[in-house]
Amino acid sequence: MKELINALLNINLNFLLQAGDAEEKFHFSKLFNPEFYINLELGGVPIGIYVVLFIIFAETGLFIGFFLPGDSLLFLSGIYAEALAAPLKFLPQGYSPVFVVATLIAISGIIGNIFGYWFGSTYGKNLYQKEDGFFFKKKYLYQSESFFQKHGGVAIVFARFLPIVRTFVPIIAGIVHMKKSKFMFYNVLSSILWSFILVFSGHYLYGLFIEKFDIDLKHHIEKIIIILVVATTFPLVMKAIKTKKLENADKTGDE
Repeated sequence: MKELINALLNINLNFLLQAGDAEEKFHFSKLFNPEFYINLELGGVPIGIYVVLFIIFAETGLFIGFFLPGDSLLFLSGIYAEALAAPLKFLPQGYSPVFVVATLIAISGIIGNIFGYWFGSTYGKNLYQKEDGFFFKKKYLYQSESFFQKHGGVAIVFARFLPIVRTFVPIIAGIVHMKKSKFMFYNVLSSILWSFILVFSGHYLYGLFIEKFDIDLKHHIEKIIIILVVATTFPLVMKAIKTKKLENADKTGDE
């Protein structure tokens, strides 16, 4: 199983490197830039929608996919909805690009969570004996477990909007053998909410800023990414600070 996951990631990384513009020097930092994936072309053919869907699957289905852009990718997918949906020639005339993109992303997230649940129920307990590596940190597993124990099934919904946590919570659900019907309910609900809220927010805010303020958000992508990263990671940072204070208080009390 480990070899299969590594192979998938290596194939995807090599694919992305080859798909980049040959005339533009590739830099590893681009892998953290959602706009890079959205505007990706292969032989002049736009493949952004397929890359976006794979990333959503990997971030929610592969435990080492937590470093991939999630919320910012969805928000920008709303801004670039028409360009992303353009290669999908099978769609009928008059379709809504933003609705199609949001729906496909939700489906990809659902499938990713199902894979995460299966992985957790089958191999999950071995992760607790796994040593920390470049992609895997055991502390993320424990943090997600604590989050899941505190919120129960609703944690699957909350976790969708929290980076890192959303990668591990489905695995935790599989480890504790959460009832499959209950897991699927929260899985579908959370995927639809996460996808439609962020994709439609990006789409309509883009139009609003153009119409009301004559500001093209496509020219402020870096600022948008920073704002989204700060907003989505703030709860995790505050949780870490609170946990650290409690640990220090316990140590002081013991002394």
